[in-house]
Amino acid sequence: MKYVLAIDQGTSSSRAIVFDDAGNPVGEGSCPFDQIFPHDGWVEQDPEVIWSTTLKAARDAIASSPVEAAGIDAIGITNQRETTLLWDAESGQPVHSAIVWQDRRTAERCVQMQSDGMATTISQITGLVIDPYFSSTKVEWLLRQPDTQRLARAGRLRFGTVDSFLVWRLTGGRTHATDATNAARTQLFDITRQDWSDILLDYFEIPASLLPEVKDCVADYGRSEAQWFGAEIPIVGIAGDQHAALIGQGCISSGMVKSTYGTGCFVMANTGTKRVDSTTGLLTTVGYRINGRTTFAMEGSIFSAGVAVKWLRDKLGFIENAAETGEIAKNAEGNTNGVYVVPAFTGLGAPHWRSDARGVISGLTLDSGVDEIVTATLSSIAFQTMDLFNAFRSEGVEPRRVRIDGGMVQNDWFCQFLSDVTELVLERPKVTETTALGAGFLAAIGAGLINGLENASNHWAIERRFSPVMEEEVRSERVAGWKRAVSQALALDP
Repeated sequence: MKYVLAIDQGTSSSRAIVFDDAGNPVGEGSCPFDQIFPHDGWVEQDPEVIWSTTLKAARDAIASSPVEAAGIDAIGITNQRETTLLWDAESGQPVHSAIVWQDRRTAERCVQMQSDGMATTISQITGLVIDPYFSSTKVEWLLRQPDTQRLARAGRLRFGTVDSFLVWRLTGGRTHATDATNAARTQLFDITRQDWSDILLDYFEIPASLLPEVKDCVADYGRSEAQWFGAEIPIVGIAGDQHAALIGQGCISSGMVKSTYGTGCFVMANTGTKRVDSTTGLLTTVGYRINGRTTFAMEGSIFSAGVAVKWLRDKLGFIENAAETGEIAKNAEGNTNGVYVVPAFTGLGAPHWRSDARGVISGLTLDSGVDEIVTATLSSIAFQTMDLFNAFRSEGVEPRRVRIDGGMVQNDWFCQFLSDVTELVLERPKVTETTALGAGFLAAIGAGLINGLENASNHWAIERRFSPVMEEEVRSERVAGWKRAVSQALALDP
């Protein structure tokens, strides 16, 4: 039996899973951690917490598996994307907190970019839209801080998304690299040429010396030092979390679609080897790159999914754990009595791209209570997904079946409601941690344990299928209420 270690460094937790060569999880570790909110719209993380929780999760996964570190053939890494770190190349120490993908501090800079006429240039080069979501303006903001300017002038500064930072640490600073999927989310990468864009580096005044080398998703990223896990282990696979989920869900043919529900929600459609550009606010991105061959994807991003459930628990105290939301919604038969929640805590993503939007609770009466707000919050994630699929349809992408994954899809009520409002058949896999599974597949391919993505996708297996059952009259009424609530959120002055 052969084994690989998949590291899944996410927005609210660091996870790790040891998989055997049949794709079965045989050891797991997980460490949740908190985010930092210094100001309205600012979201940060402590890089040392990212590092320490990743180490602990990986060590726990190995310890709970039937194999020691020396028996693990390879490591695959998947990570929260766009989150931006700068560190001192000599000391390896971060020079600032990590600026998280949800962060909105550069919203005014993005307005300036629009005024500069950069929207078309950004879209043509990167496939992305102008929004604080991406790494470019985050790096620019960090480089304007006094300490970072000094290190940049000395040539000591390094930039990376979370994967690059982890690889740097794991290899003792011997490897400064990223993969094509993470590079594609920085808004500094030319996805057609598959290289960093000189035009955008000049525009944002980012020295090329800061940037990691861009490699395939399956490549030699060096070896983790023995001090971390007890043995040196080759790092041979990397992909951003949504791209890893695309692989883990076996969506390796053009037209296949997956939808992941973690901190946010991300719908990604494989569009094959031809780049397909959007006209409705969806993103064109790199799906994955293996053996120098790029597969493209189209993506819609929702900023608040699981984080909205966390808000119900941690800020409002309405629930003690996420599982309660399904029971509450089920007991209420999904009826919110006209209450809608638009969870625009850090703005609205696709297809609206309004970084200035903020959350709204609409339709409150004296009869409204905890059950209505909890059910409306859970429902809002399905409604946002519906908006994304409507955008996909307008682009000529007509999904018939969608593979769903992430922590939220363990909630049967949510899955059924999602099927009802999107009018789609949804397939939930036996292994719902498909992000980690995708990283595991990449590691297995890199280690020679699996021969290519097609063989890896054969390990995918369905656990349950959800089909629409809601009456059209009921659906239409609830969708209309959601649209009114979104209009209210968009009408609010920032």
